[in-house]
Amino acid sequence: MERGRTASNTTNFSFLGLIIPTLKALVRRGRVIIIDAQGRKRIVDSGTSGPSVTIRLHSATLPLKLMIRPSLALGEAYMDGTLIIEEGDVRNLLAIITSGLDALDRIPFERLRASFSKLTTALTGIRRARAAKNVAHRYDVSNEFYELFLDADWQYSCAYFCDRSHSLEQAQTAKRDHIARKLMLEPGSRVLDIGCGWGGLALDLASDFDAHVTGISLSEEQLARARTRAAETGMDEKVKFEFCDYRDVDGEFDRIVSVGMFEHVGPPSYAPFFRSISQHLAPDGIAVVHSIGRRTPPGGRDPWINKYIFPGGYIPSLSETLAAVEGTGLWVADIEILRLHYAETLRHWYERFQRRRGTVVEMFDERFCRMWEYYLAACEMMFRNGDLMVFQMQLSRQRDAVPLTRDYLYNRNGDALSDPASEPALQLGNRRCANAGVS
Repeated sequence: MERGRTASNTTNFSFLGLIIPTLKALVRRGRVIIIDAQGRKRIVDSGTSGPSVTIRLHSATLPLKLMIRPSLALGEAYMDGTLIIEEGDVRNLLAIITSGLDALDRIPFERLRASFSKLTTALTGIRRARAAKNVAHRYDVSNEFYELFLDADWQYSCAYFCDRSHSLEQAQTAKRDHIARKLMLEPGSRVLDIGCGWGGLALDLASDFDAHVTGISLSEEQLARARTRAAETGMDEKVKFEFCDYRDVDGEFDRIVSVGMFEHVGPPSYAPFFRSISQHLAPDGIAVVHSIGRRTPPGGRDPWINKYIFPGGYIPSLSETLAAVEGTGLWVADIEILRLHYAETLRHWYERFQRRRGTVVEMFDERFCRMWEYYLAACEMMFRNGDLMVFQMQLSRQRDAVPLTRDYLYNRNGDALSDPASEPALQLGNRRCANAGVS
């Protein structure tokens, strides 16, 4: 009798209880209802307003995996269908469980994983051959896929929301103009665009500011599209796009810009990256580096993002970035921190992706579709609730290469000083942007 009861208890054992204490610490807004593989239900309610989500686990061992490697296990479970959302959606789920992210620091396995990740990241550089393969994994999915959710200019980086009511197109236009102002372009400026994407910024700089731009990338798909756009707009005389690693660049440039590429350089290559900028920047030149960053000290890589989305990617801290600039002869003329701008950008991408979800399933399959919507939602919540932000670093070789104040960025006329807060709108290049910033 006793032996039979023991066998029954073993059969009915649930690992769900393992993750409940952590979930209670994580969930500070909203409510999550969990139904395990045996049909047992647990409710974790923050007692505060927020979304409500019901999830069903189809694997008895999934709670144990979530304890050991939370990020990787959660992403894979959603992709594979061992975690099904019966009420709500993945964006709501991630909003709830990231509302108290500091609780993850109290998970022993997660602390050990984070320490190991920091060590391997610090020791592992990204060789040129590996860099090209990583870029192909990220961007050579197909241009048709990215066209489904990006803006009309194919900007796959953080937009600049002067107003939360602005469309994605308006915000991406404002981002390009904001960067152009920081570059302080002059007619005929020779510009190097490191990691040029589909060529939108390079084409803008050439058409709006009469610059001569060289865009470099390691993505064949992006380069093909960028070259086509240059030919279609008649800009191929002023803009050229090349398959080239930043370490192999030749020549001197008046301006150097890099948007959304530094995240893929890797800490061991930070110093060579900035040395390359210094070597190729004219004596009176200006460079702008736009990158995702973290507000915390240096850390490791997220295992799910590294495995499925951005292999070799790493989010830099400001401390390690600035340390790499030291000794290059460059001045850090300005640093601007964009906080919620990327969260808003990702929200727009997620919503556009959902409107074209059926098309994505037809192009690939349901698992790929789940992977991508998880990625967009998870990244949004890390910018909304986590430690991620975006920084724009302005660099120069001469200390007086840029004005002493930021007035030139917000002054409508670009010459006389004015109070940006007193102006209803900003004239950036030949576009307009309301000056109410997102913070």
